[in-house]
Formats: sequence, structure tokens, C-alpha cells
Amino acid sequence: MSIVLFVVAAAPSGAFWKWIYRLGGPGLILLGLLDNAPFVSAPPGVMDVCTILLVAHHPEWWVYYALMATFGEVAGGYLTYRLAEKGGQETLERKLGKQRAQAVYKRFGKFGSMLVLVGAILPPPFPFSPVVMTAGVMQYPHKKFLPALTAGRGARYFALAYLSRIYGRQMTRFFSRHSHLFLYIIIGMVVAGAVGAVIFYLWNRRRSKGTKKQRR
Repeated sequence: MSIVLFVVAAAPSGAFWKWIYRLGGPGLILLGLLDNAPFVSAPPGVMDVCTILLVAHHPEWWVYYALMATFGEVAGGYLTYRLAEKGGQETLERKLGKQRAQAVYKRFGKFGSMLVLVGAILPPPFPFSPVVMTAGVMQYPHKKFLPALTAGRGARYFALAYLSRIYGRQMTRFFSRHSHLFLYIIIGMVVAGAVGAVIFYLWNRRRSKGTKKQRR
């Protein structure tokens, strides 16, 4: 979850929310495309919050918003898949290293559809874009990738929209009343995550140097 996510949830009168509210379903499609972009993506979870807010304001349209959110996410995921597909295996091997890439290939070869399906259902902060990019780089069959992606995203957003139809207004009121508390919690989580990422980077760098020395 990001600070931006709770700013949207806690301040429905903000400029971003007004823009999404005016666009409605097409706005969810645009967010879905941005949410899956490989280079610049939307804040994690903002798609979920916007879906909740739209359904909370128009509960009778929950199926429509679920369809628009699913379509946007599937279209964005497929676009990223196609872009990664053109890059070939060399791109992934340069990023991960040949040995780690080989391990990824084996896992995806055995559980490809399951990884896409489960990853599409899981909420933030699960990083789904790498799963989509790996499928493209490995040239995972379209006939397997698209059904798994559609089923996963559909299950997620139809369930979210249905629950928002029932509890959406209570959720928005709760976030509005406790927005400052959630903001402090998220800032703490972001700081802790940044510190953890730096520690992991330094540890991994030291480990790589040690491996190189052993090889020599």
C-alpha cells in the first residue's frame, strides 16, 4: 500500500478522485493500463481503492465497475506481456543472472498458469508485474496466459466490487475518520521498507563479492 492510496481513500474530494469519478468505468481502464506498465506504474493498490469508491457511490453498478476494472487490468497485463515478449530471454538473464533465470524458467515451465492465476488474485504489495514480464520473456503461450490472467483478475475485482456494494460506504467513512492514523502507519511502513531494501541490497552485494572471490 502507498501513501497515495490512502490519500485517495481519505480525501474523496481531492482532484484525483474527482477525475476518476468523472471518468467512471473508462477511468478504471486507464488505471489498469497504468497499473501494469513495466516502467512507470500507478501506486500499489490505487486501482482497488478507486473501484471501492466508485462502487460505494453507485452500488447498483458494481458489476459494471468490476468488468471495467478487470478489462483494464487484463489489457494492461497483456500489453506488458507483449512488450516483454519482444525483449527475449537475454533481457531477463541480464537482470537476474543466468543461473537464477534458469531457475525461474523451470518454475514457470511447471507452474506457469498457476503463478499467473494466483498472482493476479493476490492484492498489493505482491509484485505482479515481474510475473507478467517473465511470462512474456519466456514466450509463455497466449492461450494459457490470457485465461489465467482474466480468471485471476476477474475473481479479484468481482469479489472486491461485490463486497464494496455491501460495505463500501462504511469503509470510506472509516478511512475518512482515521486518515491521519493510517497516514502515519503507512509512512512508518514505507520507511521500514526502505531500510529493509537497503540492508538487503548491501547483504546481497557482499554475498556476490564473496562468491566471486571463491570462484577465483
